[in-house]
Amino acid sequence: MNTIEVNNISKTFGSQIALDQVSFEVKPGEIFGLLGPNGAGKTTCIRIVLDIFKPDNGSVKIFGNGMSEGKKDQIGYLPEERGLYQDINLEECLNYLALLKGLSSSESHKRINEYLVRFNLDEHKKKKVKELSKGMQQKAQLITTLVHDPKLVIIDEPFSALDPVNTQMVKDILREQRDLGKTIVMCTHQMHQVEELCDRLVLINQGKSVLYGALIEVQKTYAGHAIHIRTEDQIPNYLPGMKEIKRLENHHLYQVDLDPEVFPQEFLKSLVAANINIDQFEIASPTLDEIFIQVVTESGMKYE
Repeated sequence: MNTIEVNNISKTFGSQIALDQVSFEVKPGEIFGLLGPNGAGKTTCIRIVLDIFKPDNGSVKIFGNGMSEGKKDQIGYLPEERGLYQDINLEECLNYLALLKGLSSSESHKRINEYLVRFNLDEHKKKKVKELSKGMQQKAQLITTLVHDPKLVIIDEPFSALDPVNTQMVKDILREQRDLGKTIVMCTHQMHQVEELCDRLVLINQGKSVLYGALIEVQKTYAGHAIHIRTEDQIPNYLPGMKEIKRLENHHLYQVDLDPEVFPQEFLKSLVAANINIDQFEIASPTLDEIFIQVVTESGMKYE
């Protein structure tokens, strides 16, 4: 049974088409990327999944059928806009929100204190929420998302306002949740984060689904016939099978486009025969940014 099934949902606001026949499935125990540029329709899609908005057409199933009040307690939602009470202290705010999710007072305090320590917020727990930095508030919001041990976690731009250390900590927690069998939907425009975390994805642009599937399969589909080579030696401008060569982020990493009939293993032999000392040799996988640009360009859609 899929955790989420979205079937041909559409939504308009006046003359604005927010979603147009979008479909996808989210499987148990995976991190699923719902991605696209700002204004693509991602948040509208999430609000329909959560039964905040009703679709004009189509349907959504959660844990096998329609949404219910009981199912909402099995979901943790991190919205892009922070929703914490600003004029009470952090500990009080988090415990109150945990109680609303059905935790007992003793269990709430136990879990909140554990998370406060892990998120390096323990020494700030008596401060009013409005006195905390944006990054601290983002971490506090994530605590409210996870504290009731939900089966499904939906997070909208989870790395907003986080520095690199806290970004890595959140990534580690999301992987832990997945390893515990939780299903995670990550809604973001930061495609490099999806590449690092997600098992599968759907890419939305202008309200339409333009790409859907397993990350590794998507990258294979759009991969060119190219390799990456890291070496401190000078690669000749022409070797058998080489179509084009260019340097990447520094003087030691090259991308080589091969002739269609040449296999990477054959070209590796040519490098060895030319006495090139190789530190790295791998098939070049396109980034999601590159894939998105290619998909939008080929479809004639605009990027917004």
